[in-house]
Amino acid sequence: MKQERITEGSSWIDPRGQVMKTPDDMAEMLRLRACGWGLKRIARQLGCSHHTVKGYVVAGGVKAFKSPERPKHLDGLEGWLRERLIRHRGNADVVRQDLLAEQGVTVSRRTLQRAVQPYRQALKAEALATTRFETPPVRQLQRTSNGT
Repeated sequence: MKQERITEGSSWIDPRGQVMKTPDDMAEMLRLRACGWGLKRIARQLGCSHHTVKGYVVAGGVKAFKSPERPKHLDGLEGWLRERLIRHRGNADVVRQDLLAEQGVTVSRRTLQRAVQPYRQALKAEALATTRFETPPVRQLQRTSNGT
């Protein structure tokens, strides 16, 4: 009968059936590797893939999450998007229609909203900015208490 480990209850189970390893699991992998155990033997002991063990051993513990590098639909169109967003005064839906008509690129409205968010913030800041005109003291209009 296999002995149940304490850390198994605290492991998170992914909907795809994968189990996220806890810090105790990672420490145990490193400890067993330091004792001279092979990757496959450690994997059998911990109930995971030897590829998983190898990743943690090579990283020396916690592996940093790396999001997949894939090309984006809007790569290279940043300047065009900025110009169109300014032209249409921040209306991302009209920009999306122009994007389809002129560039042949189809994206969801939300994808475009995320892409133009920095430009939209710049438009808001520009709208809030006001120009202050200073008048020299001699030229200022002075109001007196008698109403003249």
